Amino acid sequence: MEIPIYQVDAFASEVFAGNPAAVCPLEAWLPDDVMQAIAAENNLAETAFFVRRGDEFDLRWFTPTVEAEMCGHATLGSAYVIINYLEPERREARFHTRSGQLVVTRDGENYCLDLPAQPPERVDASADVTAALGAEPVELWRSMYMMAVFSDQAQIANISPDFAKVAALEKGEIIVTAPGNTGDFVSRFFAPAAGIPEDPVTGSAHTILAPYWVQRLGKTHMAARQISRRGGELAVELRGDRVLLTGRVAPYLEGRIRV
Repeated sequence: MEIPIYQVDAFASEVFAGNPAAVCPLEAWLPDDVMQAIAAENNLAETAFFVRRGDEFDLRWFTPTVEAEMCGHATLGSAYVIINYLEPERREARFHTRSGQLVVTRDGENYCLDLPAQPPERVDASADVTAALGAEPVELWRSMYMMAVFSDQAQIANISPDFAKVAALEKGEIIVTAPGNTGDFVSRFFAPAAGIPEDPVTGSAHTILAPYWVQRLGKTHMAARQISRRGGELAVELRGDRVLLTGRVAPYLEGRIRV
């Protein structure tokens, strides 16, 4: 069997930046173990698979080791493939996912992704988190992921985590964040328990970051940067119980895989 595959860099205006995602349009679902094996073979943070449902799509995401509950950048990438390659008359793609219905809308060169907000709750400081990150945060929060807050961007840039210790934390995944030098805030995201030591740009993390920084900064529109080695930029808006993430997508490759 041959399956189309596209690879794009999400939240980036040019290749070799942002977060790479593989996107595989399917006529019908493959067995779960086959999709997981494809994702492992691709060895990217996420491989997305989608199947048409009327005028909309069912969408699933796989890391190299597990199926994900939410993924922003591969949803953005899937919409890019549909709008630019499969149905160029479209300006919007609607997906049914484990995280509910997600919508991506094109506006010129930008793509806006609508995700459910995941407001965090503050928790007590943890010696395990400090040991895992090699640095002590000023605040610790919990939502879908743990989130450690630091004082400034330099601390975020200098964090060198012990990935085995991060994987052993309560959720095995953690965001680190601080005020930005140029934008409103910066972040990094470590998810070794999901087979991703450091994710380059993480849409789902911003569903937690946005409610926190809106409350702290008192503004609903923000400029965010994820300062991984590849790096990425996002325009972030909190609108009620939804987070809107806007960025660009750079196409990298188009081909076919055989399974």
